[in-house]
Amino acid sequence: MEILKKFMDGAKSLLADEKGAVSSKRFVGLLSAITLCVTMYHNSFSDISVAPADSLVNAVALLAFGALGLSSVDKFTGMKDQISNATKSTKKQEQEESYDYEG
Repeated sequence: MEILKKFMDGAKSLLADEKGAVSSKRFVGLLSAITLCVTMYHNSFSDISVAPADSLVNAVALLAFGALGLSSVDKFTGMKDQISNATKSTKKQEQEESYDYEG
């Protein structure tokens, strides 16, 4: 049971965003990537007539890379928001202190 708990904790951390909530973009990206890998592996042993259309494979690849890329961008933009908020609060605090010295 401990191994199953470790596996579930690892899977949850893999899908969690920087705030700890499960990210739907990461879930879709990983599911698309796994589906793409399984499809490519299966097609390596099957006839060319059974293979999916190239446009379908490209669409799934773009979905996987786009979803995982967007979750990466969100991570960095979240950091920018935190830095921006910290800078604003510091400037506001400095302005309040300057008013205290003047008055």
